[in-house]
Amino acid sequence: MQITSFEQYQEVYQQSVNEPEQFWGSIAENFVWKKKWDNVLSWNFTEPNIKWFEGAKLNITENCLDRHLLTDGDKPAIIWEPNSPEDDSVTLTYKMLHEQVCRFANVLKRNGAQKGDRICIYMPMVPELAIAVLACARIGAVHSVVFGGFSAKSIADRINDAACKLVITADGAYRGNKQIPLKDVIDDALIGCSTVEKCIVLTHVRTPVSMLKGRDVWWEDEVKHVNNVCEAEEMDAEDLLFILYTSGSTGKPKGVVHTCGGYMVYAGYTFSNVFNYQPGEVYFCTADIGWITGHSYIVYGPLSQGATSLIFEGIPTFPTPSRFWDIVEKHKVNTLYTAPTAIRSLMGFGDEPLVGKDLSSIRVLGSVGEPINEEAWHWFDEKIGHQKAPIVDTWWQTETGGIMISPIATVTPTKPSFATLPLPGIQPILVDENGNEIEGNGVNGNLCIKFPWPGMLRTTYGDHERCKLTYFSTYENLYFTGDGCLRDEDGYYRITGRVDDVLNVSGHRIGTAEVENAINMHAGVVESAVVGYPHDVKGQGIYAFVIFPAMHGDVELTKKDILQTVTRVIGAIAKPDKVLFVSGLPKTRSGKIMRRILRKIAEGDISNLGDISTLLDPNVVQEIIERASEKK
Repeated sequence: MQITSFEQYQEVYQQSVNEPEQFWGSIAENFVWKKKWDNVLSWNFTEPNIKWFEGAKLNITENCLDRHLLTDGDKPAIIWEPNSPEDDSVTLTYKMLHEQVCRFANVLKRNGAQKGDRICIYMPMVPELAIAVLACARIGAVHSVVFGGFSAKSIADRINDAACKLVITADGAYRGNKQIPLKDVIDDALIGCSTVEKCIVLTHVRTPVSMLKGRDVWWEDEVKHVNNVCEAEEMDAEDLLFILYTSGSTGKPKGVVHTCGGYMVYAGYTFSNVFNYQPGEVYFCTADIGWITGHSYIVYGPLSQGATSLIFEGIPTFPTPSRFWDIVEKHKVNTLYTAPTAIRSLMGFGDEPLVGKDLSSIRVLGSVGEPINEEAWHWFDEKIGHQKAPIVDTWWQTETGGIMISPIATVTPTKPSFATLPLPGIQPILVDENGNEIEGNGVNGNLCIKFPWPGMLRTTYGDHERCKLTYFSTYENLYFTGDGCLRDEDGYYRITGRVDDVLNVSGHRIGTAEVENAINMHAGVVESAVVGYPHDVKGQGIYAFVIFPAMHGDVELTKKDILQTVTRVIGAIAKPDKVLFVSGLPKTRSGKIMRRILRKIAEGDISNLGDISTLLDPNVVQEIIERASEKK
């Protein structure tokens, strides 16, 4: 299953394009199935309707846990590194993890969960988060993990959209020197959630919380009432495995749906190959399980391959900027997979945090979440990998389920800030605005995929039409990624950023409409427009242009009020970095806001704003430019 040379990659890639069904069928043979498939693939992108491994029966947790017990039962499955280095790390072997997953699966059943029920998980980065995810999959319940930084309103929206029956949370979480009151946030969210019957609460930070009789139960109490034997529920390959909400170009987050069989095969195959994972190695992905990276490359991908997955609660700079390097040294980490935002942030501290740190165990480095800039790539290569560890700059999305375009470690020749080449089975295509294919090398276009792959989304939960409109209707018979892309003279791909109204802030996708809706909820705001601009650490920052006619008193205080509103509605991750009060916005005569002009102003590039004479009020542009320059 593993590719070991560039010649082999070219051969395997060609085979995967020529005979995709045969190719993926042979990959799927490496997994455990209760019943094999009748048909590898049936598809059309018009509906869209995609089915992989039709008729097959499986349970993904048998592939992640049970099949390793005989040979690797005592091998570490998860190593947990806590927020504070003074606290002890925890290691769970495959046998221990299997027992805890089965026990908690029985807790879920005891609290009324059944196959097909949706369960919302809002937890800190602790081993119990992975246990909760796997326990849902064990009984055939559909998990919807919500990142621990979202607000009560954002959680309520997600719970209501999926009609979740249970919530799993904790009293709180640690994030550097802060405590996040998770249970309090859940309590606020559940005021408007009529479908939730039970809330299971893990003790973690030992802070007082309110427990509602009949609804709230303690994790620690519940596990005492059950044993650790739980047969894995038989699932169809196309049964739902999880829903993960992602921002779109409209205000309402959309629930991306992944199913059991194809997702398992794709996450496992890509993990094994991209990172060139070797038995016994320690693999450290610094992401949160609340994002797709955590689903695919902390939980399902590594565990399906019998890997040792290191998880971390905390931030890279607490208690010191050498936190990552201490973890690498302590656990002899072989693969480090992190985000450009983290890399740029750590670069800012210079070489001091690296002095005396033994990073010699690192064999592979990885980057995820957004394109990595050249300066950060070289720093990562020289200071962390000592120019001996290949960097896999991975491009993929929540919707793709797994890595799509990336070097294969030790196999693909790398190039700074290029995602390089598609993985086997992935058929990218560049198109112009009209959907015509742009052939050859040394070209730019919109990135689409022309053939299905097993890890792709099947629908958006409860709204298939939205899935069709967002991904499959822009260009006929193609999956549209929403990203612009350059293909250079060597055929290497470089992602150039979003071409729709979605921002990529610290690797988190945030819809401009979602932020605008939140700003507009503030009592004094008439209208707002949000765009991205280059940010030294985050990659993209959020710049908000706000019409607030009744402004009186303290301007800075009003800005803080608006930021607080966004934090309450979405979460702190969506707070604008800059807020500029304006009297109007550049609009076409039909009322459409010209974000292109605002983007240029935010970037400080007013040399080429194009023809503004056709705007409803061209004078507005000059006023915004003047206010923006004053603000600097």
